[in-house]
Amino acid sequence: MRKIHAEAQLEQWIDTYQNLIYSICFQLTKDYFDAQDLAQETFLAAYKNMSHFDGKNERAWLCRIATNKCLDYLKAAGRRQIPTEEQYFIACSDLSPTPERDVMERSLKSQLYDCCIQLKSPYKEVALDYFYHEITLTEMVKKTGKNLKTLQTQVYRAKAMLKKLYRKEDLWDG
Repeated sequence: MRKIHAEAQLEQWIDTYQNLIYSICFQLTKDYFDAQDLAQETFLAAYKNMSHFDGKNERAWLCRIATNKCLDYLKAAGRRQIPTEEQYFIACSDLSPTPERDVMERSLKSQLYDCCIQLKSPYKEVALDYFYHEITLTEMVKKTGKNLKTLQTQVYRAKAMLKKLYRKEDLWDG
């Protein structure tokens, strides 16, 4: 029974804070895929440490976990651009949509779409559904009739291909 409650709490946190946590991770890493991975790691860490959560200010607690995950990632990756405490509080501040954020999100989404359509089948369709349209694997199983493990493998491979395309475009843009 306790596990069911913990899973329900995790789902509620993901539904409520996934955009905030992803935004923090993206602001700190400046990488779409790293931010996505770190956001997932944040929620996994929150789930594993739920017994240590005092029940107060879950938003700040999740933001702190996300920030720590990003800082650990940046240190481990050998990057020396570590955010200051001030940047942390800016990341946790009101993230309501601004014109600049809307433009950045549309630009990022457009770049993601352009990279997805460059992939060959079946990775193009999987990448568009999973990364661009943000369809869950469960929904993809229902939509395509494919085996879950097959889709997981295709998502994993599409992600690796998209990372290469993103990094290649960064070289051309920079």
